[in-house]
Amino acid sequence: MTADLVIEAEGLVKHFGSTKALQGVDLAVPRGTVLGVLGPNGAGKTTAVRILSTLLTPDAGSARISGFDVVRDAEKVRGVIGLTGQYASVDEDLTGRENLVLFGTLLDLGRAGARQRAAELLEWFDLTDAAGRPAKTYSGGMRRRLDLAASLVGSPDVIFLDEPTTGLDPAKREDMWDVVRTLVAGGSTVLLTTQYLEEADALADAITVIDHGRVIAHDTPEGLKRIVGGQTLEVRPSDPAQLALTASILSEVSSGAAADEIRKGMLAVPVTDDRAMTEAVGRLAAAGVAVTELALHLPSLDEVFFSLTGRTASDDDTTSTTIKEEVAA
Repeated sequence: MTADLVIEAEGLVKHFGSTKALQGVDLAVPRGTVLGVLGPNGAGKTTAVRILSTLLTPDAGSARISGFDVVRDAEKVRGVIGLTGQYASVDEDLTGRENLVLFGTLLDLGRAGARQRAAELLEWFDLTDAAGRPAKTYSGGMRRRLDLAASLVGSPDVIFLDEPTTGLDPAKREDMWDVVRTLVAGGSTVLLTTQYLEEADALADAITVIDHGRVIAHDTPEGLKRIVGGQTLEVRPSDPAQLALTASILSEVSSGAAADEIRKGMLAVPVTDDRAMTEAVGRLAAAGVAVTELALHLPSLDEVFFSLTGRTASDDDTTSTTIKEEVAA
C-alpha cells in the first residue's frame, strides 16, 4: 500500500453477464481527505463502493483499505469501515434508538456502550425527540440521517457514503455536509459518490469521474474546472447608464472578447487568467465606474461533467437497472 493512502484500488474489473460495470478502475484516497466519485446512473460508482466495502468480489484487480486486502482480509476491512448505501439499512419496525443500540451490540460495544453511543448519535443527528418512534414513521430525511448514524456507530476510520443526500431537501443536505466535514476534521477518510456536482465541489479534496465503468478524469475540483478552459469575469456597474462603458473596459481586459449582459445590469466576459480581474478593477476605477458586484468564476462542475461525458450527471442510464437486476439474481 502506498504511504498514507487509506483507500487504494488498482484495475478493478466487474462484469454482470454482458454488462461491464467496471473496466479497470483505479482509486486513491489519502488519509483524512474526501474523494468525490462522480458519474451518471450506471457509471459504476456503486459497484466500486460495494467492492471496496467487501460486498462484492472483483473479477480482476485489487483493493486495500487501511492496508487490508478487500478479498483476503475482508473481515478486517469490515472492522475499520462504515457504509451508508443508497438504500436504508435500518430495521423499520425498530425505533431509532433500538436500531443504533442493535448495531452497537453487533459491534461488541457492550449494552451500556451501545446505548451511550446511540444517545450521542441521536443527538448529533437531531433525532433525540424521535428516538422512541419506529423508523417506519420517520420522514425520508430522518431515515437518511438514521442510516448515516448507523454507519458511524463503530467510529470507523474509513467511511463510504454512496449518494448519502439523495432525496433530502436543501437544508438537510447542508446539515449532512456539516456532518461530513466534522468527520474529516476528526481524522476520518471519506469516499463520497454523488450526482450532486455542487456537493462534490463543497466537500471533496479530489474528484474522480467515472463513466461506463472507466475513470475518465481525476483532479482537484479547481483542476477539473480548468478542463473546460478559461474563467469568466462578471461585473455589475452601480449606474446602469455606465453599462456600455463597462462593457468596453471589459472587452479591453479580455483581449477583445465581447462582454455579454447575462442578467439585467450584469456583464460577463471570458478571460484567460486572474490578472484580468486586477486590471479591470484599475481601469474601472480610473474611468469613474463604481460597481456593486465583481467576481471571477471558474466553470462549474456541471459544465466540466458535460464537457467530459456529453451529458449531465443526472441523465438516466439503463445500465444501472441491469446491474441491480444482476446483483439481485
